[in-house]
Amino acid sequence: MLDIIGVGFGRTGTLSLKSALEQLGFGPCHHGDEVIAHRETAVDWIQAADGRPVDWDAIYDGYRSTVDWPGARFWRELTAHFPEAKVILTFRDPEQWYESMCNTVFRAISNVPAQVPPEVLPLITMIRRVTMDGVFGGEVPDRETALRIFAEHIEAVRAQIPGDRLLIFDVAEGWGPLCAFLDVPVPATPFPRANDQDFFTTTHQTRLATAALAAAAGDEASKS
Repeated sequence: MLDIIGVGFGRTGTLSLKSALEQLGFGPCHHGDEVIAHRETAVDWIQAADGRPVDWDAIYDGYRSTVDWPGARFWRELTAHFPEAKVILTFRDPEQWYESMCNTVFRAISNVPAQVPPEVLPLITMIRRVTMDGVFGGEVPDRETALRIFAEHIEAVRAQIPGDRLLIFDVAEGWGPLCAFLDVPVPATPFPRANDQDFFTTTHQTRLATAALAAAAGDEASKS
């Protein structure tokens, strides 16, 4: 059962928040990297994106919290299904968020090879269906559109989630607001400052390298 639902968009410090929640005892925390590590779960998110019934309890079995996409795409469903869970909306400067998206998610989805190995395809499909279709309307948005969607999401969350259940959080604020909201002591260790962009770039490059090697192996096999 989820105790905490992170509803902020990707690229808003979600990896730092994941680390922080796990340090505070609210782990394991689901994050987009969980789907990369367990690609077989991508089909569940594709099913949700298609509007078909999904078992949220099964999807989050073993997790105490969730942040980042794909979960944040379904924030309405999750906050209704787990009514006792506290809600955290991460945010950052909109211009910085857009620049980060351009350097990571938007760039990655624009450079997916025409052919990818079958084992990678569900992951790519999930990103397209959940994030690009479900959040951004099916294509990489221009700056004005992206910033509008970002702002509208924040306002929608604020309008729907009661104030006593919601923390609007910039990870630059550190432990204070987060620990007060969760009613836990402030750790003696510094607040985690995970570099989401470096993490994304590394994992994406690894994934592309894997796809390229698999494709090359397939080409060689077809020639033999």
